[in-house]
Amino acid sequence: MWFCMEELRKLREETNIETIKQDLDKERMKRLDLEQKLNEVLKSRVEDSPPQAPRAQPPVVNGTAEKQKETLSSRLLKWLYDRFGVYIEDFRFQPEESTVETEEPLSAKRLTENMRRLKRGAKPVTNFMRNLSALSSWYSVYTSAIAFIIYMYAAWHGWAIPMFLFLAILRLSLNYLISRGWRIQWSIVPEVSEPVEPPKEELTVSEKFQLVLDVAQKAQNLFGKMADVLEKIKNLFMWVQPEITQKLYVGLWVAFIISCLLPYKLLGFFIGLYAGIKFFIIDFIFKSCPKLRDKYDTPYIVWTSLPTDPQLKDRNIVNLSRRVQPMVSRGALATNVTYSLSREDDGGRIYTTKKGAFHEVFNLAETERPLPVCENGWRCCLINRDRKMPTDYIRNGVLYVTENYLCFESSSSRSSSSKKNKVFKLVDITDVQKYKVLSVLPGSGMGISIATPYTQKPLVFGAMIHRDEAFEAIFTQYMKIVTTPGATNPEP
Repeated sequence: MWFCMEELRKLREETNIETIKQDLDKERMKRLDLEQKLNEVLKSRVEDSPPQAPRAQPPVVNGTAEKQKETLSSRLLKWLYDRFGVYIEDFRFQPEESTVETEEPLSAKRLTENMRRLKRGAKPVTNFMRNLSALSSWYSVYTSAIAFIIYMYAAWHGWAIPMFLFLAILRLSLNYLISRGWRIQWSIVPEVSEPVEPPKEELTVSEKFQLVLDVAQKAQNLFGKMADVLEKIKNLFMWVQPEITQKLYVGLWVAFIISCLLPYKLLGFFIGLYAGIKFFIIDFIFKSCPKLRDKYDTPYIVWTSLPTDPQLKDRNIVNLSRRVQPMVSRGALATNVTYSLSREDDGGRIYTTKKGAFHEVFNLAETERPLPVCENGWRCCLINRDRKMPTDYIRNGVLYVTENYLCFESSSSRSSSSKKNKVFKLVDITDVQKYKVLSVLPGSGMGISIATPYTQKPLVFGAMIHRDEAFEAIFTQYMKIVTTPGATNPEP
């Protein structure tokens, strides 16, 4: 115990606590004296300038009022922005961003898939149009009769629009049930399910090429039909066919005057009745009697009479040729009087080839001339499969057909090329067929096979761009010669 007291005494002496307390009291007194002096100075200044006291007080009050107003307005703006700021941001004008879509490379698989998607997407529309056509043509007598009675009753009482809206609601309801797994199938015309071919993983080059050709042909026909419709509508409104557009113009004026004079309720009543009679009765009569349709169905006559742009172009070319033809014939009559006297048929025209006059090149009579369909001939290559040498196996040239002969002019520039020209009598030909030179290529080929008794294997005229046109001309003239009674072999 004594040891602790001794240590405490030593600690007090070392820290000198009493001295520190005295210093603190002195500093406290000095602070109080300074505060008192400062207050006295402020009081003396206030007493020396009494008019400034009332001026200093109001600004403090106004500042607080303004601060209060600012806080209220800021709170109000913040509340409005929180409530309606999202909608205000939608009306902010911003420059439109130009986005460039990346084009996919051409792919046979992608092209086929897109065509199938288009067909599947258009299937509901085509089914709907097919059902409407079946209703109009009375494919099912009971269904069409019920639909006609219901429609005419609704139109008579002015319920046509509510009826169509109810049918739309009913259709959506059925689609909802179908999407939920219900099996609901109803159609006036029975649907024919098309076989779906499973897609092949690996296709040969020939199959890919044929696939692209088939899809391209379908796309070409589809785009052609769409272009015909759009061009007809454009030509209808652009007065390309004035007599047709005039009917539309007069009809619009009559409809405008009637709509101004008659009340809309009565006008809708007449339109509804006419639409029902036209759809269920008049169209059925016109479809059953095509001659009546061609004479009295005004919309059908107008639509079929509207020309497309290619038809207009062909028509202009024909009109121009008719205008130029009299002038040309007058000049020919003045310069070729001797020919007109000696030759009565075809104006004395002498057909020529690249090597000279046609009858001289093939050593034929002057009366043998190319048919109008092949005045310039068809470029092709003659494949003589009886020959073994490559120079004699294939020859390039031009093919002609006359009334009695089939002529091939070789395009070789050598002096002996006249010996390589071929002339076949149509009477001697035993068979004419379309031919496909290379079976690995897609399509039906670009050749014509001619069988004669002079060759062991049929001659083939290949690489013909207009193969079908040439085949029709050759086969038609061949059948004409063969089926003509008393046909004899013409002597060259």
